Amino acid sequence: MEKFKNLKSIPAYIPIMNIDTDKIIPKQFLKTIKRSGLGKSLFYEMRFDENGKPIKGFILDSDPYNKSKILITGKNFGCGSSREHAPWALLDFGIRVIVSESFADIFYNNCFKNGILPIEASEDIINELTDYSKRKENIEVKIEEQKILYGNKSYEFKIDTFKKKCLIEGLDDIALSLEKIKSIENFEKNLINRKPWI
Repeated sequence: MEKFKNLKSIPAYIPIMNIDTDKIIPKQFLKTIKRSGLGKSLFYEMRFDENGKPIKGFILDSDPYNKSKILITGKNFGCGSSREHAPWALLDFGIRVIVSESFADIFYNNCFKNGILPIEASEDIINELTDYSKRKENIEVKIEEQKILYGNKSYEFKIDTFKKKCLIEGLDDIALSLEKIKSIENFEKNLINRKPWI
């Protein structure tokens, strides 16, 4: 997993509540187990019509928001089924930070496991950050300090210490297991010596 570093970006704002994982990446794109290539189908039903032709006006398809690394959304983002393809699609598109009033629990945890930082913020903070999106101005996310910097203001967000460490060091579940590889190998050797019939 790519290490999370401080980033600056013009945020993209999607003012919709209860965006579920099927809206993020529809079911017809779940056939793959690859993490790459899903970005082109992100928010597919909001970006394309029934014939697959682009719908004009969707924010992530217009400059400069098509390069945004920060997404601001309505509350309860990522609700619905617990598909890991949803954070995969967001990450493949280039989104590294999502700011919302609230997230669905499973989606929230899946973000951390895939290198995305979900940040919960109040409605007032969301409104202030949205102004920067409308003005096409950068905001900055500093993970070590746990702050969003915008203009001469800052917002300090909460994050679990272990999840923060995993993002900064680029540790997903596999990498965490590999950190204990010596202990695992020693256990296996001892098990063979104690129970050779296994």
